[in-house]
Amino acid sequence: MNREQKRMLQRQGQMGADGSAGSRRTSVDDVQRRRSGERTRPRDFVRQVREEMRQVAWPTRPEVVNYTTIVLFVLVFMTALIFGLGVGSEKFVSFLFTK
Repeated sequence: MNREQKRMLQRQGQMGADGSAGSRRTSVDDVQRRRSGERTRPRDFVRQVREEMRQVAWPTRPEVVNYTTIVLFVLVFMTALIFGLGVGSEKFVSFLFTK
């Protein structure tokens, strides 16, 4: 480990000045949750979920239609390809065993 890496780890609190492993930094929320010993209440959980869902980049209707069309086209193509390979291999095997 070079000097720059050691300095970075010391700044992050993961390494002591003497090179020994330091304690891992924790966020303020983690520390408070550990101290209080409380669990998240269901109301808080639902509120946090709703906040996160608002931040999701939902696709627009044209994007959904476009992606659905592509998926259906690929599905039909792959089904036809696998069906064709199955029929072709069946014909080939029956040709080999009839002679």
